[in-house]
Amino acid sequence: MQDKKEPKLDQHPLPVGNPMMAFIYTYLYDKKFAFGGLFLATCIWFFFLTDTPQSVVHDPNLTALLYLGAGTLFILALQGLSSAKTSMQGLKYGMWGMGIAVVMTLFSPVVTSYGWILAGIIGGGFVGTVIAKKIQMTALPQLVAGFHSLVGLAAVFVAAAALREPAAFGIGQVGSIAMGSLVEMGLGVAIGAITFTGSLVAFAKLQGLVSGNPLTFPGQHLLNALLGVTLVGLLILFAGSESHTLFWALTALSFLLGFLLILPIGGADMPVVISMLNSYSGWAAAGIGFTLGNSLLIITGALVGASGAILSYIMCKGMNRSIFNIILGGFGGDVAGPAAAGAKEQRPFKAGSAEDAGFIMKNAQSVIIVPGYGMAVAQAQHALREMADILKKEGVNVRYAIHPVAGRMPGHMNVLLAEANVPYDDVLELEDINRDFGVTDVAFVIGANDVTNPAAKTDTTSPIYGMPILDVDKAKTVIFVKRSMSPGYAGVDNELFYRDNTLMLFGDAKKVCEEVIKALEE
Repeated sequence: MQDKKEPKLDQHPLPVGNPMMAFIYTYLYDKKFAFGGLFLATCIWFFFLTDTPQSVVHDPNLTALLYLGAGTLFILALQGLSSAKTSMQGLKYGMWGMGIAVVMTLFSPVVTSYGWILAGIIGGGFVGTVIAKKIQMTALPQLVAGFHSLVGLAAVFVAAAALREPAAFGIGQVGSIAMGSLVEMGLGVAIGAITFTGSLVAFAKLQGLVSGNPLTFPGQHLLNALLGVTLVGLLILFAGSESHTLFWALTALSFLLGFLLILPIGGADMPVVISMLNSYSGWAAAGIGFTLGNSLLIITGALVGASGAILSYIMCKGMNRSIFNIILGGFGGDVAGPAAAGAKEQRPFKAGSAEDAGFIMKNAQSVIIVPGYGMAVAQAQHALREMADILKKEGVNVRYAIHPVAGRMPGHMNVLLAEANVPYDDVLELEDINRDFGVTDVAFVIGANDVTNPAAKTDTTSPIYGMPILDVDKAKTVIFVKRSMSPGYAGVDNELFYRDNTLMLFGDAKKVCEEVIKALEE
C-alpha cells in the first residue's frame, strides 16, 4: 500500500487571481495555510492583478464579503479559546481576522490621510510591545482591566468626534443628525464612559492601589438608582435635541456612574467584574460600529459583548450568586465577614514541614493539586510543575483541579499553568474532578482559600454559603500551603485549616515548592 504523499505548494501554485478559490484550494491541501493563502491572494489581487486597485478595494460587495470572512474568523477564535488545547489555533484565527479587518479599513474610501493613523500604529505598537515584554503573568487581570478602559475611552472619543463633525461620519450635518444616529451616539458614549471609569477602579483594586474592600457609604444604592434614571432621561433629551451640553452632561454622569458601580464591589468578586467589563467594552465597540457605519465593528462588538455576558453568567453560577447581587452587594472584601471581624478564638491546627509534605506525597498513589491566587502572587507555577514531574516519576498520579473563580479573572489559573507547560490533560475543571477527591490520597492546596472552604456547604450565615467548592476536605490528607492563618478574600475563616486530616505549610508558595522538591530528591 503506497503512502499518501502530501502535495507541495510549488507543485500546486496558489490561484492568486481568485482569493476565494485560493482559500478553498489551500484549505483542501493544508488547513494551516488556508487563511494565509486567502489574505495573501487578496493583497496580490488588489495591488498587482488589477489596473485600478482602488476601485477593487472600494468595491462594497468585496468589502462586505471580507468583513463576513473576518467575522467568521472571530467566531472561530472564540470557539478555539474555549479550550486550552485549541487556544493557540483560536488566537491564530483571531489574528487573521483582525489582519483582514485592519487592511480593509485602512483602504476604506473614507480614509483620505494616513498621517495620524501611522502615528497611532507606531505609538500603539511601541507601547504594546513594551507592555508585552514587561508584563508578568500574575498581572494579567490588571492588564485586561486596563485594555477594557481604553476600549471604553475610544467609544467616548468617537462619539464626541461624530457629534462635532457628523458629515465626516456620513450621518448628516450639524444640527440635522438623524435621531437614530443620536441614540447610537448616546448609548455608545454612556457605555464607553462607564466602562472606562469602572475598569480604572477594577485596575486600582487589582493592583492594590486602593483597598479590595467594598467601598460603600449610606444611600449608595439609592444614589446609583437616581443617577441611572437621570442618565436615561439625559439620553432621551439628547436624542431629541442634539444638544452638545446634554451630550457632555451625559458623558460626565456616565463617568461618575462607572466609579460608583465598581467601588462597592469587593476583591473576591473581581473575576465577575472583569468579565462584566469585558461585556461592556464589547457593547461600547458595537456602539462605535453603528456610529461609523462599520458592520464588522458591530459584529465584533456584539461577539465580545455577548461572550462577556455569558461568561459573567457562568462565573456567577460558579459562585451561586446573581449578577445583580454582585453589582448591588458589598460582598468580597479583604476582611469582611464575621470570622474576620475583631479577635477570634484561637483553635488548634497541625503545622508541618516540607520534608513531611514530600514524604506524604512520595508515598501516595494519587495527588490533586489545587492552585489559587497565592500561587500566582508567588509565581510558583514553574516550581509546582517541577514538583509534579518528580512525583510522576515516582509513579504518583498527579492532576490539577481548577475552580471557575480561582484567581482574579476567568481562566487565570489555566493561563499560569499553561505558561509552566503543564499538560492540558492534567488540568481539570471543578465538575470533572470534584468526585475524585473522595478517593484521593493527597490534596495539595497552594494559594487557594475560599474555593475550598467547607463553610460554603455547612454555614448558612456565611457570605460564601451556597458557592460550589472543590471538595478537598474529602481527601485522605490535605496539605495547605499558605503564608498565615488569615482568611481569604471573602474574609471568612476556613474550617479546613483545623481539620484532623489537614497539614499546614507556612511560607511563600514558591519557596515551599522548592523545599518540597529538595525533600523529594533526597
